[in-house]
Amino acid sequence: MERIADAQLAALGGTMADTVGQSHRQRLVWLSMLAMPLLFPVALPGMASAVGAFCLFIALGLCLGQPVPLPRWLAQRELNGRAVTVLKRAVDRVVGVVARLGRPRMLALSNRPARVANGVMLSLAGLSMMVPVPIISFDNVLPALAIVLISWGLRLRDGLMLLTGHLVTLAALASVALLWWGGARLATEMISRVAQFLPW
Repeated sequence: MERIADAQLAALGGTMADTVGQSHRQRLVWLSMLAMPLLFPVALPGMASAVGAFCLFIALGLCLGQPVPLPRWLAQRELNGRAVTVLKRAVDRVVGVVARLGRPRMLALSNRPARVANGVMLSLAGLSMMVPVPIISFDNVLPALAIVLISWGLRLRDGLMLLTGHLVTLAALASVALLWWGGARLATEMISRVAQFLPW
């Protein structure tokens, strides 16, 4: 875990391309850190869409077997000193927590043959985060948890964490479907009640 923290901290600064890095391992750590604030009901507007898009970006690279380059407009953006300081503190805290929870185990789930399956599950987690739901709820919590678990499961080769992330992804998809179904039922009921008072 110390090596992971050192690698992430060494990449900080300069452009976004320098910070994010060119390896899946570096990118997965940053993805998990971006998703962590969404585990709580208070988050910046639009943050879920940004995290979901970055998640799909990394998942595509996993499925292709090589990292996908960042768009030029994003890759060339410079990180200011304040952002670097905040990220350094976040890396130290997150790595300290994950060190107590994750370790290499059930390695078959993180081997190369499982790469596409993990990429697909990660993309589904990102999509479930990006899909707007018709009811205000804590709809980002499950997708964010799935992204954190899958990201660190791949980074640490922790098959148990990966398996848990896959199950949470399925739960997130089910919750999105349920919210859409409930929203559609509610909208239909409201329309039918309003129609009763219309003159036609």
